[in-house]
Amino acid sequence: MNPLKVLIVFDKPIPVLKYGGIQRIVWWLGKELTRQGHKVTFLVGEGSHCPFAEVKIYDPEEPLEKQIPEDIDVIHSYIPVMEPLKKPYLVHMESNTKKQEYDINTVFVSRNHAERHHAVCYVHNGLDPDDYGKPDFKKKNYLHFLGKAAWRVKNVKGAIEVAQKSNWRLHVIGGSRVNFHMGFRFTIDPRMRFHGMIGGERKNKVMNASSGLLFPVVWNEPFGIAITESMYFGCPVFATPYGSIPEIVDHESGFLTADKAELIKHLKDRPEYNARQIHERVMEYFSVKQMTESFLKLYERVMNGEQLNPAMPYFEKDSEPKFLPFG
Repeated sequence: MNPLKVLIVFDKPIPVLKYGGIQRIVWWLGKELTRQGHKVTFLVGEGSHCPFAEVKIYDPEEPLEKQIPEDIDVIHSYIPVMEPLKKPYLVHMESNTKKQEYDINTVFVSRNHAERHHAVCYVHNGLDPDDYGKPDFKKKNYLHFLGKAAWRVKNVKGAIEVAQKSNWRLHVIGGSRVNFHMGFRFTIDPRMRFHGMIGGERKNKVMNASSGLLFPVVWNEPFGIAITESMYFGCPVFATPYGSIPEIVDHESGFLTADKAELIKHLKDRPEYNARQIHERVMEYFSVKQMTESFLKLYERVMNGEQLNPAMPYFEKDSEPKFLPFG
């Protein structure tokens, strides 16, 4: 493929300083496209800067069409496209927003994510190994939880209970010991260590020494970067089988169940996993290189006038319960 001029549209600032899942995907994609010889322009939130690509500031008060440079070949948007665009484009859908209808060129982040929106087009998220360094496959005697603990769907309470009943120490990344959001929670147990919303080397250090990710979410996880970055460090994943998780975690890289007692028993048995093999699974299937190559194929399709889904994706209201079972 000849070098492309790609406009990446996102309404938040980049780079992200702490966790920021979507921001990191946006950054990694632009960086890898540039590495492969393509020219990237970011149209992103105020306060953004980037050493490898041109940055333009997105104005939410102006139509998107007016903010697109003339020489762009294709647009990769992380925000909804609300008006007709002259340039070929796709919309990258990262979350569970539960809108009623989506653009026909919407790309979801897992097969399950697409199917739940009556669509077929998806690309798994890929991480950039440069952000993580060398994994240490010698593990310590604790598990970690990674996610926004204030979101009840992430189920940090369930993770804490499972860790306590299976006699594991737990490091919680993304939450605090006292929480007032979406229901009061106060965790006394000193075996449960809370790190708050940390990123970069501090977060990597906790994951790199962990014996596994405890991730009993109670919603359909669209993708879950927390899963792949934990697996990058060789951590097996102990989770519920919801959303994209079975696409990422095979039987050699973790244990999936919605039965709390079954998960506790599995962890009590101190199962052995091959940390190096788990790491290699991420490098083979869930790296930024694989993600970018998949998107380049989709760019070619929309530039040829193809539609990425056979019909407009849509989400059926009330088709999913607010919280999926874990008990």
